[in-house]
Amino acid sequence: MDVLGVATDAESRCDHYGTERDIVALRFGCCERYYACHRCHAELADHEAEPWPADRRGEPAAYCGVCGATLTGAEYMSVEACPTCAAAFNPGCANHYDRYFEWV
Repeated sequence: MDVLGVATDAESRCDHYGTERDIVALRFGCCERYYACHRCHAELADHEAEPWPADRRGEPAAYCGVCGATLTGAEYMSVEACPTCAAAFNPGCANHYDRYFEWV
């Protein structure tokens, strides 16, 4: 999976969010590309960010940088760790769900 971001590592952490739990990349509705975070999108994309659309909520919109699993936005928001590899997700990301998902 191609994850875009500022100085991303192999598990999709970036310069903005680099803790052990910052391993999720999110897919944006505007370009359908995965970015390490909303700040990476703001710095690297040539357009305004649009969250993943509500009418496409059944499609993958989150990517686990540890194992490569993809989750829908609803799946991602309903778990504390990756259902495939059990890597813990950063609970602070919930503060930004509205930037990533149209239905929040």
